[in-house]
Order: sequence, then structure tokens, then C-alpha cells
Amino acid sequence: MEKEQEVNENKQELNENKKEAHEKLQGNLLIGQGGGPTSVINASLAGILSKAKQNEGIHNIFGLQNGLEGIFVKELFTLSKEDDEFIEKLKYTPGAILGSSSYKVDDPDKEAELIKFFKDNNIKYFIYIGGQDSMKSLDHISKVAKKSEYDLKVIGVPKAIDNDIPITDHCPGYASAARFIAESTIGAGRDLEATKSYDDVAIMEVMGRNSGWLAAASSLGRKTVDDAPHLIYLPEKEFNEEKFLQDVKEIYEELQFIFIVISEGIKDTEGKLIADKDPEGPAKYLTKLLYQEMGLKGRVHKLGAMQRSFAFSTSQIDVDEAFMVGQQAVTDLENGWSDIMITLDRASGKDYYVVTGRTHLAEAIKETKNMPKYLINPEGNFVTYAYYQYAYPLLGKELPNLARLSGIPVILT
Repeated sequence: MEKEQEVNENKQELNENKKEAHEKLQGNLLIGQGGGPTSVINASLAGILSKAKQNEGIHNIFGLQNGLEGIFVKELFTLSKEDDEFIEKLKYTPGAILGSSSYKVDDPDKEAELIKFFKDNNIKYFIYIGGQDSMKSLDHISKVAKKSEYDLKVIGVPKAIDNDIPITDHCPGYASAARFIAESTIGAGRDLEATKSYDDVAIMEVMGRNSGWLAAASSLGRKTVDDAPHLIYLPEKEFNEEKFLQDVKEIYEELQFIFIVISEGIKDTEGKLIADKDPEGPAKYLTKLLYQEMGLKGRVHKLGAMQRSFAFSTSQIDVDEAFMVGQQAVTDLENGWSDIMITLDRASGKDYYVVTGRTHLAEAIKETKNMPKYLINPEGNFVTYAYYQYAYPLLGKELPNLARLSGIPVILT
């Protein structure tokens, strides 16, 4: 309730402080993509282009090459003449077609060059698609422009596969990454189950330095107790090795195999990263631990960058929502907004439905959105049904419903 009240107060403040709408946009629009690519970051770009091309007051549409780095090496794409066929293909193109980077712009010595770039190119509007670091950079650029008395309107469009930006219900990019992880877990789990006569355990390591949203998604394809995953460990809960061994023992004794999913950022009871205990990463460390302590033979799955831009697991809902927030960014520019990030607000009710909203950039960068306690079971080794209710609607079409033998194994004489 406190979080809901905070969001409502934020929206009220936004409405009170809304800028006067422009009669007509006049100037050039700059678009950039920052941080890690996703399956749908280009869908947001497509949404921006489709809407901006309709506004005659936007004289030129430019794309930054390689994120904010493009400002300082002066590399731009001209996007104004891209046609509808290109925009439709762009919606389903993974990666970041403009090129991305994690380039920082908070050096005071760069401020004059930064503003000169915008002035020289008559850029009056800047939409930046990215995660929290990108929103921080966008907020900084806006402050530099104000200090320099340069009229620049900025709007952020969220993207984050690890779903860690606050205020918005979820981030474009998360649903497709979640679907990929769920499908990967289904397949890898069936593989382990088939080979349990010689492999005892598999540990899948997924992205998530501070939040466990991606690891949690591995649960979404689980339909029976045999199905993977059997245990999930998240950064939001401290990782106790003795409890871990006991968790594994209980499930292995029942199933004679076990599939475990961990976030890369899990920490021990002293707050130290498990990843720091082995140069090959936390999954490898825990595989060795299970062999040393229990004699279990295991394998490691590291999904790596495939989680971000695996196009063939893309959620159609994710594509549509990414496109929608891109379009909304242009609409909000037309209505005089600046210094905001577009959000996705979930409507209450039985059926899944979202609308776009907005929040101050300052609110979007204030903190990391971790998984709340009610989405994690009390034992800290799995998720609750409430997480399933939150995440499953984002995946789009149903996950595969696979066959299981119903007969009881018998020994023939």
C-alpha cells in the first residue's frame, strides 16, 4: 500500500508540474539507445519513428551511433526517411540497431562540448532508450542544458531485461528474456532428467547482479514436481551454504536428480558474492561444492548474453508494449512534457492490461527495484504463486505443455 501511495503521489506531482503544451514542435529530434541490448529495444525505436515521422514540426530525426559516445565522436544516423517497411521489420529485430554503449557524460569538462553538439545540430528534443544508468545520463544532460540556458526537452524510454527500474510495473525487454529463460529451463531440465543415470545435478546461472527477476522466470514453465527448476536462489535473500546443501539433499533423495537456478549476484551470509569464490563463477563453485560434500556429479549452464537478444523467444506482448512506450514518448513531447520516463501501468482486474504513464527521471533513478518479499517463498529457495500471477501474462503465447509417461515402471521377469 505504501508503494502504491508513493506512485500515486508521484503522478499527482507530475500533473501539477506539467509544462504548457507546445503549439507545434520545432527542431530536430535525437534518439539514442544505451546499455545492454534486448530483443525489443528496437521496437521502442520503431514506435518513436512511426510517431515522429507524422509530426511536421520535427525537421530531422537523428539516431546516435553507439549511444552517448556518438555525441563526442559526432556520429549520427539520419532516420527521417526510413519507410514503413523498415519500421515494421525493426519491431522484430533484436540487438540495438543504432549501436549502444555505457558511455558516461557526467564529466564537468565535457559539458561545453555536450551543449555545443545539441546547438550545432539544432536538436531540441532527445529521447533516450535505456536502463537506470541511461536515465541517470539523460537527467544529467537535461540539467546541463538548463544550466546553459539551452531549451532541450528530454524523455526516457525504459528497457531492462533484469526488470530493475522502479515505478514502472515492468520494463520492456524483461518479458522476452523471461520467456527465453523459462523455455531454456524446460529444455535443459528434460535433458538432465533423461540423463540422471549418470548426471545428478545441473545449475543454471542467469543474469541479475542485484535483483532476481530473471532467475525467478525459470519457474514459469514448471507444471509438475519433476519439472525443472527445483530450487531458485536470488540476490534478495542471503545464501547459506549449509542450508543449500540441506535443500539439495531433500530434493535429490526424492527425485534422484536436481535442477537449480541461481542469479549471478547471490551473496553469502556476510554479504560477499559467491562469484568471488571461484574464477569460473558461482554456478561452477556450487557444482564443485556439491561434489565435495555430497558426491553429486553436475553440469553448469551459463546463458550469458543470449538472455538479452534471443529473437526466437520474443514475447509479442513485449514487442507491442515496447513499441507503445516509444510512441508515447513522442506524444508526450508534443504535449510539452520533459524530464520524465515513460512507464507501463498495469490495470487492476482479472485480465492483463497495461496503459502508459510517466514518472520523473529523478524517481526512475532513485533506487533499484528488487523482488518484493511476497514474491519469494519463506525458505528463500523458490518463488511464490504471486510471482507466477505477475509474470506469466507477460510471456504472450502459452509455454509448451510437454508429455509425461503416466505408467509405473515395472521390472520384467
